[in-house]
Amino acid sequence: MNDTPIPPTDPSAPLHTTAPPSLSPATLAIHADDILNTPHTTDVAPSLHLATTYRYPRTPSDLRTIASLQPGEAPPHIYSRISNPNTTRLETLLSSLLHGPTLTYASGLAAFHALLVHLHPKVVAIGDGYHGCHGVLGVYRKLTSCVVVDVHDKSTWSGTTEDGREFALGKGDLVHLETPLNPSGVAFDVEKYAAWAHERGAWLSIDATFAPPPLLEPFRWGADYVMHSGTKYFGGHSDLLCGVLSVEQERRGKEGAEKAYWELFKERFLLGGVVGSLEGWLGVRSLRTLELRVERQSRNAEELVRWLDGLAGEGSEADEEVRAVAKKVVWKVEHASLQARELLQTEGKDNWLARQMPNGFGPVFGLYLAEMEMAKRLPSKLELFHHATSLGGVESLIEWRRMSDAGVDERLLRVSVGVENVVDLKADFLQGFKALVAELKA
Repeated sequence: MNDTPIPPTDPSAPLHTTAPPSLSPATLAIHADDILNTPHTTDVAPSLHLATTYRYPRTPSDLRTIASLQPGEAPPHIYSRISNPNTTRLETLLSSLLHGPTLTYASGLAAFHALLVHLHPKVVAIGDGYHGCHGVLGVYRKLTSCVVVDVHDKSTWSGTTEDGREFALGKGDLVHLETPLNPSGVAFDVEKYAAWAHERGAWLSIDATFAPPPLLEPFRWGADYVMHSGTKYFGGHSDLLCGVLSVEQERRGKEGAEKAYWELFKERFLLGGVVGSLEGWLGVRSLRTLELRVERQSRNAEELVRWLDGLAGEGSEADEEVRAVAKKVVWKVEHASLQARELLQTEGKDNWLARQMPNGFGPVFGLYLAEMEMAKRLPSKLELFHHATSLGGVESLIEWRRMSDAGVDERLLRVSVGVENVVDLKADFLQGFKALVAELKA
């Protein structure tokens, strides 16, 4: 890596990270911000900077007005709504991990709103998934005449609105795909949707919250923008709110990527949806263990999915008592790992999902129980799964999804798997199933 440090007061550091892309995510998460360490930086763990405002240079000849800055030239840290040392360091790490210039926001929804403001699409193609993004689109539509169409059905991408306006998804519009999907963990072929978007001149954005590095590289498969709710796996400890938005730079070129980055940068400090210094510091701390956590959580999830799916199906290796209990409770399981198993049988080893997610299929899956009342009651029977919304933390969570999303199947439980021992998690599910059956029988 480049030994020439970037001044820690320079908010353009995410554009200049010199960490070799050949390094693994585990190494990048620890060393991609080394470029911000000066000879005077002796603390191994970065410090927390709580200041909201920063002194101008004391020497009058060093003072530069905002108006004198050239396009794309960053001022030093002035005011923390514009930039601050902790979020700059976090964004430098994320730019390497996500392979594109990256900005952070106050939440994942703030990042999605920033994308809409930045692109100002007249038509947005979006599918099922996180209901919050549909809510943000609703707010955006209050100020625009934007038309919303089904991302999975190209026949809806042109037509006539109820008030008689003709529309067609085209240049400058947005195709927004969430993969893997919230809340089920089912994946979609990014390359296919990139082709659909680009043949019409539209942008493709990928919400990859459920598949952080090293699980998915959306830019490799044709995405133009990538967003994450950094609250989830980038935070990883259920203690910070953060959104992330990255810009593709290989196909559009360095100049085009930097232009988009600085437009987003300016719009962010005007809209005010910024990450605080504490959250920036927590984010850096959390990223250091990102790969360790995500790989462990994904392995745990895949093993739980395999086990639960086996209990619900035929030919399970479990004993008859366990199968009998599970069959009374479990209806079906959804997860990208089950898709991968089917694709392996139908398309062979070189299928799109195996290529797209070679390192695992994500730590979240959908568990459907036989009845709504079972889904409502099971979380209270579990000891190791907290009944709570959100996901991505080191602890396992389970949510009766109707608590926060009125549009999903009432039998659905969203399971976010943590880093606990998977044997203990299986045992907890099993005792919960038994307690549930006994309670309903009584």
